[in-house]
Amino acid sequence: MPWHARLQLDYTADTQPARTVARYEHNGPLRILQSLYPEGDAICHNVLVHPPGGLVGGDTLDISATVGPGAHGLVTTPGATRFYRSTGPQALQRSHLSVADGGRLEWLPLEALCYSACNAENHLTLNLAPGAECMGWDVTALGLPHAGQPFEQGRFVQHLEVPGLWLERGVIDAADKRLLQSPLGLAGHKCLASLFFAAGGALDRNRRDAALDAARAVIDQHPHVKATAGATSPNPQMVVVRVLAPQVEPAMKLLKAVRVAWRKQLWELAGDAPRIWAM
Repeated sequence: MPWHARLQLDYTADTQPARTVARYEHNGPLRILQSLYPEGDAICHNVLVHPPGGLVGGDTLDISATVGPGAHGLVTTPGATRFYRSTGPQALQRSHLSVADGGRLEWLPLEALCYSACNAENHLTLNLAPGAECMGWDVTALGLPHAGQPFEQGRFVQHLEVPGLWLERGVIDAADKRLLQSPLGLAGHKCLASLFFAAGGALDRNRRDAALDAARAVIDQHPHVKATAGATSPNPQMVVVRVLAPQVEPAMKLLKAVRVAWRKQLWELAGDAPRIWAM
């Protein structure tokens, strides 16, 4: 029987004492683990857990996260999201993120694994109030090359959107060899990833240029993906890093390094990694 799980996660800033607090409600197999404060009370780290471990045809995960004024939330996962083989119905993960004026969100789930013969969609929508900022990424891996299980059948839809500002939507079909193998497509790579910094208003030009310079400096230090990665600013409110890689590890290593650089450059924060990544 298909799962339909929902999670509502809300970050608020308590003033007495100054602390970001996470509250959530859930229905079905979605949970948030205990809030952690490795950087102090201002930034609340949470791990989003889906106990079944993956999605099959007909499953739906609905995730909503809000960040209130002055709050700073960080959300990650303990492992990959797995889209398994489907005999017909689509599996859907749908994430709605909203950040209020003065709020900050770091949306850092680990990769989505697309098993051969999956039929899946990963849909992310981000709404930003003026004065809000969000740093997030999306990483997709096709098949399990280390296990000798290539992406030979199936269909995966990726939808990343900041309404009125940025939209990336792609359909990856295992039968579309031109997309998968062409130098104008994925060129045989099995992992595609994007890291974005988005603001609710236009970024100061110097700040935006500094973010681009920092990202490009990091890319230059990663020879395994240097030729297939780039940093751009598609509009005055965003900076985006995109990368293609033969597998997840070099892409994720690059994104984590850029995140550290951006935290320092844009927020004057250390690059503390969530504890779950070290396990």
